[in-house]
Amino acid sequence: MLQAEKRPYHHGDLREALILAGEQALSDLPLDEVSLREIARRAGVSHAAPKHHFGSLGVLFAEIAARGFEHFVAALDAAADHNPDQSAPARMTAMARAYVRFAVENPAVYGLMFGKRDTLDPTPHLTTAMFAAWEQLERQVTAVIGPQNARYGAMLVWSAVHGMAMLRLDRKMPPHVEPDAAISQMIRMVIAGLEAEA
Repeated sequence: MLQAEKRPYHHGDLREALILAGEQALSDLPLDEVSLREIARRAGVSHAAPKHHFGSLGVLFAEIAARGFEHFVAALDAAADHNPDQSAPARMTAMARAYVRFAVENPAVYGLMFGKRDTLDPTPHLTTAMFAAWEQLERQVTAVIGPQNARYGAMLVWSAVHGMAMLRLDRKMPPHVEPDAAISQMIRMVIAGLEAEA
């Protein structure tokens, strides 16, 4: 574990260690209990050390969220690319499953990515990463229905899949509903609605 490493960081890896310590702290603690001091403690450095790389907790959180978005985009692309059926609707379904899986497997980072924006400083890296995620979604919707209603179609798909992810994270799924089947059927119905409007 990172907090077991008490050696000084003089090999250029302090920034990375702080990011990893921040991710771990977010996994272990409520968001409002995570501080730069706590992250420094976990990284095995002085409480002032994070200021050399991150001017505030919001900047560190923004970097964690930005990396989260990058991993998220890569995971959705990989799911679509490895799906046996490469039709646009099938790729979208694979991406929707990957979306929910990412949220379930990375709840702390996902919460930072899609939670209250006042915990994050709007850094250029975060803005770029967020926009890339939105572009990915809009491109896939365009592939299904064309460009005319893609922006609002993307909002519909995002609302549906994000809602499913939150139901899973909050453990509010009905007990008789199988999650993978639910996401597949839901996306099928969303796509049917999008195609009807195209």
